[in-house]
Amino acid sequence: MTDILSRTMTLEGTGKSAMEVARTRLIAAGALFLVVFMAMAYRTVELGLSATPGAEKASRNRLVQVAVARYKRSDIVDRNGEILATNLASASLYANAHKVDDISVTAQKLVKILPTLTLADVERKLKSGKDFVWLKRHLTPEQKWQINAIGNPALKFKADEVRVYPHGNLAAHVLGHVDIDGNGIAGLEHYFNGSLDDAAKTDEPLKLSLDIRVQHALADELSAAVSAHQATGGAGIVMDVNSGELLAMVSLPDFDPNNAGNEPENTRVNRAAFRVYELGSTFKTFTIAAALDDGIINMEDSFNAVKPLNVGPFTISDDHPKKRYLRVPEIFAYSSNIGMARIADTLGADRQKEFLSSLGMLKPAKLELTEVGRPVFPQRWKRLSSMTISYGHGISVSPVQLSTGIATMVNGGRLIPATLVAKNIDTNFGENAGSGQIISAATSRKIRQMLRVTVRQGTGSKADATGYRVGGKTGTAEKASGGSYDRDALISSFVGVFPMDDPKYLVFVLLDEPKGIEQTFGFSGGGWTAAPVVKNVILRTAPLLGVKPSVEDETLYKNVALLFED
Repeated sequence: MTDILSRTMTLEGTGKSAMEVARTRLIAAGALFLVVFMAMAYRTVELGLSATPGAEKASRNRLVQVAVARYKRSDIVDRNGEILATNLASASLYANAHKVDDISVTAQKLVKILPTLTLADVERKLKSGKDFVWLKRHLTPEQKWQINAIGNPALKFKADEVRVYPHGNLAAHVLGHVDIDGNGIAGLEHYFNGSLDDAAKTDEPLKLSLDIRVQHALADELSAAVSAHQATGGAGIVMDVNSGELLAMVSLPDFDPNNAGNEPENTRVNRAAFRVYELGSTFKTFTIAAALDDGIINMEDSFNAVKPLNVGPFTISDDHPKKRYLRVPEIFAYSSNIGMARIADTLGADRQKEFLSSLGMLKPAKLELTEVGRPVFPQRWKRLSSMTISYGHGISVSPVQLSTGIATMVNGGRLIPATLVAKNIDTNFGENAGSGQIISAATSRKIRQMLRVTVRQGTGSKADATGYRVGGKTGTAEKASGGSYDRDALISSFVGVFPMDDPKYLVFVLLDEPKGIEQTFGFSGGGWTAAPVVKNVILRTAPLLGVKPSVEDETLYKNVALLFED
């Protein structure tokens, strides 16, 4: 019994001793963790206290600078902030050629992943023995992943950037495109090349006057007309007549700026800004405006349009002759070449040339593009030239020039150069300023009346968008060919403005060599082919632009309408 008790006490002592040891170790470990934690806390506080007051801000600034500097070229956006051009991070593939094993197999794998490469070219580069050879610029993420999967350490990637145009062909001729190194070589990308690079440092986008919604509507309607009339091309413009801002500019055929190098050369011609045309009867607006503003004629005057007008060996005739004397508004609305030639003869060649020069018709348009056409006109501006130019034959200008001139006629007489850059914003890209008063506000009001009556009672009736009080003028001209004119190849156009009682927007549409179709009874002139496009564009875009339809005030045109004979 005594032995059992002694043994039990010995075991209890041993157990207590073990527990004491474990407790001691646990306390020591806890103390060690506490010391380490306190040391880390102290160091954190020390760093915080030792930092200069601006250190945190400087750190944030460095992060922002890195983010901004990530891309070397600024975005381009439309007037509502929609991205039209931007840079995305990319990767480009190169090789250390003297470290490539099994060149033939490697080349075959690369060509399979990158089908635009040729096997012979890849093998030639890999056999060059150079430390650095480019294989492919601007890889997609999937291509980079597949090349990584080859597992060849001689194939390497370089961080790169690629310029991307999210809307594809839409606004291609305005935006232009860049080369493989991101340098602008056409359109706004070229015109603002240096500015876009500089603005990237502050992350400031180039904000355009374009409204991509309006651009889409114009492109859609123009494309449908080009297709329906089997035209060789087309051009269109939507302009704010009070600011000169272009809300849309379309040229067809167009191209994809994401793949510009592989597009046909003819698709890259900007028909709205670079190509110049004889724009026919739209020029009658300028002839009448000059004569009215100078007081040489008044609205009640009549001119002989009974029969064709012979000027030397040349005969001027009307497409739809009335064979009677016509008052000034009738000459305009019925688009009489005979009557207009007589008005020009009254105005005089020198004054006509001076007036068109003041409108900017005799020099390239002021526009933020390098692809701007130079007008063509006679060096010797004589009597016959004056007569034919009065109705748009013998002078070629771009659609941008014509639109700018018509905007001047309806906005109170102020010449405001067209611009592709949004106005009234704080920007590094500048804006065009107005160039003064060309005609009086009173003359401008008379021109608006005649433009409206031309749509209501004259050759522009197919542009009449109900509720929007459209005014406008048709233009139909034969194309020059081999020193003469081709009667079967027309430039058909229409320029419309709305609402005519308070002009805000201009829509210009041109079709190059349209064909008459069943719906136009075989006719292919501007009143049949281009005017309906203008109407459709107005109906689609007016709600977007905040122009509400309303009932027309008939008293605005009554005095002009009374000058028409039944």
